[in-house]
Amino acid sequence: MSDKHPVPEVSVSQRLAQVIVNARPESSPESSRDARATGRRMLLDIAGIAVAARAQPYVRAALDALDQDGPCTVFGHARRLGAEGAAFVNGTAAHGEDFDDTYEGGPVHAGVVIVPALLAAAERHGLGGQDFLRGLAVGAEVMCRLCAVAPTKVHKAGFHPTAVFGVFGAVAGIGAALRLSAQQLTDAFGIAGSLASGIIEYLADGSWTKRLHPGWAAQSGYRAVRLAMGGFKGPRTVFEGSHGVFHGFANTLEGDFTAMLDGFGEKWIWPTIAFKPYACGTMCHPYIDCAREFGKLGLDPAAIAAIECEAAEGVLHRLWEPLDLKQAPPNGYAAKFSVPYAIAVAILRGDAGLGEYDDEIVKAPAIVALARKVKYVVDPANPYPKQFTGHVKVTMADGEVHEFRQGYFKGGVDHPLSDDDLTRKFHANCAYGGLAPADSEALLAHIDHVFDSAKVDFAPFAR
Repeated sequence: MSDKHPVPEVSVSQRLAQVIVNARPESSPESSRDARATGRRMLLDIAGIAVAARAQPYVRAALDALDQDGPCTVFGHARRLGAEGAAFVNGTAAHGEDFDDTYEGGPVHAGVVIVPALLAAAERHGLGGQDFLRGLAVGAEVMCRLCAVAPTKVHKAGFHPTAVFGVFGAVAGIGAALRLSAQQLTDAFGIAGSLASGIIEYLADGSWTKRLHPGWAAQSGYRAVRLAMGGFKGPRTVFEGSHGVFHGFANTLEGDFTAMLDGFGEKWIWPTIAFKPYACGTMCHPYIDCAREFGKLGLDPAAIAAIECEAAEGVLHRLWEPLDLKQAPPNGYAAKFSVPYAIAVAILRGDAGLGEYDDEIVKAPAIVALARKVKYVVDPANPYPKQFTGHVKVTMADGEVHEFRQGYFKGGVDHPLSDDDLTRKFHANCAYGGLAPADSEALLAHIDHVFDSAKVDFAPFAR
């Protein structure tokens, strides 16, 4: 290690492990209330999305790739798997339609890693609802807080923060639920650094690899914990080391670890996690809302001459470029990461739900033609990643201009979806996945009481 980065007396992972051991999100009345409410919303959302995707080819491929059956539930399937397998399939299914929760300060998808990881660990080890809740809170908190160390740098380096940070969140959550010692947690974090992964080259052609990132992180976190419990050793400088996580995945040794650790266990940020109303990349959402406002004017979309949008520089490589590809995405999955498509489909169909990202809809000539009229200019003052904003300026063929702005993400902390909104989304997702209404209601009732259960078990709802 260089002189510039000497070995610290107490490493970041050791400090993090100690605050996790001491954390009690389920204890004080205020933190417990927030934890229960957020945990319930997260579990409800992830379960519904996983059911919605259960018949998709990528879910079948993930399920068929695994040989080991076991005691753990896979949402929407009768087959039960070992802990790693269940975590992998549930994480893959729940992220596959890009309809899952988002932490705006990242962006990072916490629930899609932490729920599958903790559910698998809880069912495998016979945990009760309170330990399950403790793990959800700590795991999600770690994923969200890691985003503050080197904001936007992981994405810019070509990696998916949900995949990279997810394995550490899974370690933290499972370790907290299983009551690991500080030394075991430190070793597990060190091991997890070698299991972190997830490049974003799927952006080139809309292929499926992003879908598996949360599942891989969830199962890898469980594996790291089990190795540490068995005495396997990992580097204690996994975060800040000269060859550590942020050097490897963010190209920096200047991470702000104080921002991650400050107030951990006292001030909880995971209750600010946002839930999506649209089935696509989160930063597309404010643009969709703006486009839907234009649609309310009742003007003929064929009379649109051009659409110009202000955009944050930090999202261009994922949502705007290469522009010709984003204006005509090759399939429904690629379209989920295209602002031009999101604007066009919102104007022409008035929504951006699961059905709007069907491969055939994406190729509709009218949608492609309108998306080709959408371009952007960089807004150097855009507050991303702290805030997601939208701007759509529509110029009609007769020269008339209609301009719309939205300075927030609908579903985010300042404009959250209500519990009723999320319940409707859950039932709609279950119906999309072919689950009978009675089964959907039974699953909802079980989720509502799971944190009070003596033993977490979703086996009665395997279908």
